[in-house]
Amino acid sequence: MAGPLKLKDLSKKEDLLTHGHRMCSGCGAPTVVKMVLMASEYPLVAANATGCLEVSTCISEYTAWKIPWIHSAFENAAATISGVESMYRVWKKKGRIDRDVKFIAFGGDGGTYDIGLQSLSGAMERGHDMVYVCYDNGAYMNTGIQRSSATPRGANTTTSPVGSVVRGKVQARKNLTRIMAAHDIPYAAQASPSHWRDLMKKVQKALEVEGPAFLNILAPCNRGWRSKTDDSIALSKLAVQTCYWPLYEVEDGVTRITFNPKEKKPIEEFIKPQGRFRHFFAPGGEELLNRLQEDIDKEWDRLNRESPKDSPEESQEG
Repeated sequence: MAGPLKLKDLSKKEDLLTHGHRMCSGCGAPTVVKMVLMASEYPLVAANATGCLEVSTCISEYTAWKIPWIHSAFENAAATISGVESMYRVWKKKGRIDRDVKFIAFGGDGGTYDIGLQSLSGAMERGHDMVYVCYDNGAYMNTGIQRSSATPRGANTTTSPVGSVVRGKVQARKNLTRIMAAHDIPYAAQASPSHWRDLMKKVQKALEVEGPAFLNILAPCNRGWRSKTDDSIALSKLAVQTCYWPLYEVEDGVTRITFNPKEKKPIEEFIKPQGRFRHFFAPGGEELLNRLQEDIDKEWDRLNRESPKDSPEESQEG
């Protein structure tokens, strides 16, 4: 079991995703991956669905990964890592491996919420001892910023453009963390890179449980969000403070909020710096803003009803 998380100790750990990868400047995904890898005290094997992270961290014979890493197709990262985990269990039973190894799959929201949902659901249902990490940037960013089912209601993308009749994506975003928790897996959680200790504790919990675990982690994309290149962490923090991205976990079926903002901010503070929501603040955008706020308030109220009324240390803002 991993010990307490201290920045001094973490600063001395080896960086398992090296510098020199070709992710965009200011991208949230490599920050998320580095935190996930750094939280582990175990040897790791990773599978990676096609997407921004995959195409930018392994180019031809060059790779930024310092762990065993497998590129899968867009739709089957969970199936790939579940196969590796199955082989490991057989080899360990036969005495060919004598150490504990952990298995992680990474995928963006396109390869997780949509194209890869079938293989992810199958791996969860079969009970493989693995962790699936979705880095959620809210669209198919790698192929031109098309809407995904993780795209928030009203957002402007190339396949849900803002026009005179339809103003951005019509549907609300899919609640994938709840869908995964509904598989009755031991652990599912949402995290944000702005709250590093909360994120890394959840990674450690996910690695320790016996069976499958799922982590949904916000990963801002300044290209798709039409935001600044230096505001990834600031936007991540606003997403949590507005409860657009609530931090919670579902452990053995029990839902618990892990961060409770002292003052819940209105959603406009999160979306105003993002060009994909510019039309929300133009004439006629009030209805879109109110509808998005209603979506967020409804989910936050539901989480509060389900979560025990305790006040753990990590839920206090500071």
